[in-house]
Amino acid sequence: MEQPVKRVVIVGGGFAGINLIKKLSKDSRFHITLVDKNNYHFFPPLLYQVATAFIEPSNISYPFRRLFQEKHNLRFHMGSLKKVNPDTNTIETDTGTVKYDYLVLAMGTETNYFGMEKVKENSLPMKTIDDALNLRNHLLLNMEEAVHTDDMKEKEKHLNIVIAGGGPTGVELAGMLAELGRNIALKEYPEIKDLRSHLYLIDAGKVLLGTMSEKSQREATRVLQNLGVKIITNTAVKDYRDDTVYLSDGRTIPTNVLIWASGVTGREVPGLPATAITRGRRIIVNEFNKVQDTANIYALGDISYQTSDKNFPNGHPQLAQVAIQHGDHLAANLIKEADNKPMEAFSYNDKGSMAIIAKYKAVVDLPKLFFKGFGAWFIWLFIHIIPLIGFRNKVKLAFSWFWSFMTNDPTLRLIIRPRKEDVIDAKPHGEKVVEKLTS
Repeated sequence: MEQPVKRVVIVGGGFAGINLIKKLSKDSRFHITLVDKNNYHFFPPLLYQVATAFIEPSNISYPFRRLFQEKHNLRFHMGSLKKVNPDTNTIETDTGTVKYDYLVLAMGTETNYFGMEKVKENSLPMKTIDDALNLRNHLLLNMEEAVHTDDMKEKEKHLNIVIAGGGPTGVELAGMLAELGRNIALKEYPEIKDLRSHLYLIDAGKVLLGTMSEKSQREATRVLQNLGVKIITNTAVKDYRDDTVYLSDGRTIPTNVLIWASGVTGREVPGLPATAITRGRRIIVNEFNKVQDTANIYALGDISYQTSDKNFPNGHPQLAQVAIQHGDHLAANLIKEADNKPMEAFSYNDKGSMAIIAKYKAVVDLPKLFFKGFGAWFIWLFIHIIPLIGFRNKVKLAFSWFWSFMTNDPTLRLIIRPRKEDVIDAKPHGEKVVEKLTS
């Protein structure tokens, strides 16, 4: 007797969701619906290069509906998750209700401001393409404002850039912005003597790249200091108000730009049992990624908290590789269950970690090896092109990278958002509203 088709609803089209879809969609016994608030998949490790105008958003993104062309058992539902209803096997989104036989939560994380409301209100996060574009335009507008003013205090406020968070995102942003200051600002903004002297990297920990090896930490510090970045460790950002960053040691930095790369927390999922939520709003799962105290709900990637892996008793790191392997493994397990075979427990294969620091400078920590410099940079380049969806994306990104690094002069520095005085017609209500810049 033929089995009924199982409805699999996946919330989140990141690494975990997409890799699950790639494997599971090959089996016609499953009908898959992807739910995402965006209509595209994007590659978060390269967001900082969009933010610094080295590559276009289209280089690292791909529309879901194009990805699903000619896939008869795949559908896309654009919407934001509002609630899970385990009793009725449905989820509620802001655009409708979706039924499931299996529900997979793979929404990733969101920025954690640690309860600092002014920081949340005034700083610039780096989690989405919208964030990256907003940051890019904010930086460019600040440069123009700095050129226009003769008031030295105002000029300093527009030129100072503070990055909170010394992990890979913060380090990569600091290095890229320092390179821009060294190679581009002097040519395009001759009124500004040295942009690099205004770049601060703040971290509450003792070292940069706290989750990587000591060699990587030392190399990142050395390269960034040589680029002129002012590194402040053992110090936390405590507040950001009135265009001033307040540090835990009492110091203040006047700035219009606080980039927040200091922490993440799981996205809230109303409807799940309270017993399934742990610190950082991560979702507790068993060895098969099934959510605690549920029958048919799974969680993958950064949002999941799995302690069954003997090599990671305190949970897996929130890395892309974990999400990718989670997606692949759950696909295999759902197929096993359909075949009436027992599921296999997940075990993470740690392939190492890496971070780019500056032009031709990177660090790579492999399980038994360490690379730095140009070799590490080339490995980083190669590894980050491979996972991109679509041949066209890979070619465009490779060309953009090659051109930008060879010429030190990418051409994407366009201010494309409205200025404060631009008025937009809000047609649904027939009202006039003013576009507010985050500045």
